[in-house]
Amino acid sequence: MFLGILSATFLPGRAFANPFREITWEDLIPQGVPYGEIIGEGQFDEANDTWLPEFDENAKLVNTGLDGKPVKLPGYIIPFDMDSDGVTSFMLAPYVGACIHTPPPPPNQLVFVTTQTPWPSDSMWDAVWVSGRLSAKAMSTQIADVGYQIEADKIELYEW
Repeated sequence: MFLGILSATFLPGRAFANPFREITWEDLIPQGVPYGEIIGEGQFDEANDTWLPEFDENAKLVNTGLDGKPVKLPGYIIPFDMDSDGVTSFMLAPYVGACIHTPPPPPNQLVFVTTQTPWPSDSMWDAVWVSGRLSAKAMSTQIADVGYQIEADKIELYEW
């Protein structure tokens, strides 16, 4: 017990270190795959008034080196499950309006997030930080294909 107190006294940085590694959206793309090579031209679906992007095989490639790692990633919420307490599952996207007002980003630029603590619905259009263990596990949703998943330990406002 005394050694634990002693080490916390002399090594405060280690005792209170953030367990989540801050990453960027670029980190989700495997090394050596330029972002410009994962998005094709696409085509317009006139019947549904939407743009259907075309992705090459690189768009589904994920950074497996991040699989299982505790990360902190900024982004914008695209809600899935909501109730009066807030949002409990959502897609995290790199820019506001993705998948709703614009074509969806490639799968390796989308993260499906679930949380036990609902995010308030009055803060849904704000940028957020999501902290949790990243899973490089693909899934399909009604909006887009997703390359990653996170069970959020913490969600907080992104402060500029």
